[in-house]
Amino acid sequence: MIVKRPKRRISMQFGRFRLGMRTIKSALAVFLCILFFHLTQRGIPMIAALSAVFSLRQDLTKTVSFGKSRIIGNTLGGTLAIIYFFVKSYFHNDFLVELILLPILVIIVIVVSDGINNNSGIISAIATLLLIALSIPQGESALYAIQRVLDTFIGTFIAIGINFFLRPPETEKKEELSEDLVELQKKERLLRTNLQEIEAKIQKQKKNSED
Repeated sequence: MIVKRPKRRISMQFGRFRLGMRTIKSALAVFLCILFFHLTQRGIPMIAALSAVFSLRQDLTKTVSFGKSRIIGNTLGGTLAIIYFFVKSYFHNDFLVELILLPILVIIVIVVSDGINNNSGIISAIATLLLIALSIPQGESALYAIQRVLDTFIGTFIAIGINFFLRPPETEKKEELSEDLVELQKKERLLRTNLQEIEAKIQKQKKNSED
C-alpha cells in the first residue's frame, strides 16, 4: 500500500517571523523588474517594482483578477497624470496647479472608479497618478509620462507571470484560505458585538422616552 505524503508548505519559520512563498515571490518580482529595466536600459524601475508587488496575490486566479483591476486603475491614473502634465506645462509648472489640481484628480479617480465598480483598483489608480505626476522631472515631454504608465503595466504582467510559473501547493492555498476565514470570523464577531451594543442603546433610548 502506497501512502501519499502531504505536500509541505513552502515557508520557513524563525521564531515569530515567517518567510513564506508570497514573500519570496514579491522579492523575485522586484528582482525581475530591476533586471528587465537594466537589460533594456529603460531607466528607474521604481514604478514597475511597486506595481508588481501591489499586484501579487497568493495564487494565479486572484492575481489575474486583481491585475485586471490594476490595469483599469493604472489606465485611469496614468491618463489623469498625463492630463496633469499638460495642464502644468501650460501654466509653466506653477505650484498652484500642483496644489489644486492633484487633489481634484484624486477625487475624480475615486468617483470614476466607484462608478465603474472598480473599487479594488482605487488605491492603485491613485498611486499611479501620484507616482507619475510627482516624479516627472521639469522639462520632460509627454512621452516620459506615457512611459511611466507602461512601467505599471510591466510590473503587473511580471506579477502575473510569476504566479503562473510559481503556483503554491494545494496545502498552502488551503492554509491561506483558513487564515482568511479566521480573520473574517473575527470581523463578523466584532460586527455582531457592535450591532448588539447599538441595539441595546436603541432599546435604552426607547425605554427612557416611554418613561
